[in-house]
Amino acid sequence: MTEQEKMLAGKIYDCSDETLGKLRLKAHKLSQHYNNVFEDEEELRRSIIKELVPNQGKGTYLQGPVYFDYGVFTTFGEKCYANFNFTVLDTCPVTIGDNVYFGPNCTLATPMHPFRWQERNMKEKADGTLYDDEYGKPITIGSNCWIASNVVITGGVTIGEGCVIGAGSVVTKDIPANSLAVGNPCRVIREITEEDSIQYKKELF
Repeated sequence: MTEQEKMLAGKIYDCSDETLGKLRLKAHKLSQHYNNVFEDEEELRRSIIKELVPNQGKGTYLQGPVYFDYGVFTTFGEKCYANFNFTVLDTCPVTIGDNVYFGPNCTLATPMHPFRWQERNMKEKADGTLYDDEYGKPITIGSNCWIASNVVITGGVTIGEGCVIGAGSVVTKDIPANSLAVGNPCRVIREITEEDSIQYKKELF
């Protein structure tokens, strides 16, 4: 297996691999380029984000600034929206459904490191190149979810369709569909039902 194949399969891989290094550098440059372009330069922004995150559906919009480790390993469905400071460390596949909203300062982090420092610390190759034993776990977010401000989603997590994840949550375990979940660590509070409809909130109209 190549180092990229190992990485995407969730196995220990060499992050100093030349191919991966080039992919990361490209994504980092494209992220910075996108962040430096204003919203009224729509055509340029579209061309940059299409190259940075080629796997996205119609109507998806990333406000920026954005920070992607690779970009090409992240997939968006249609009509998704991410607010300011959206960070995706996609060393393993990140799969996002349709109509998913992200508030400001959300982070999706697939990388994992050994718990024991003896295995986690940097190592040195014969040529002096530093590397570490790193692996990843994929992240999947179902359609029609709202991920509120300052949420962190860690590797290996699946969030079911129709969920709301409360602001400041750290999601380390799977969340079943149609759940309101909050906290650190994030826990399900209750199911979201028809009674949550804004039509019953007269003060909003």
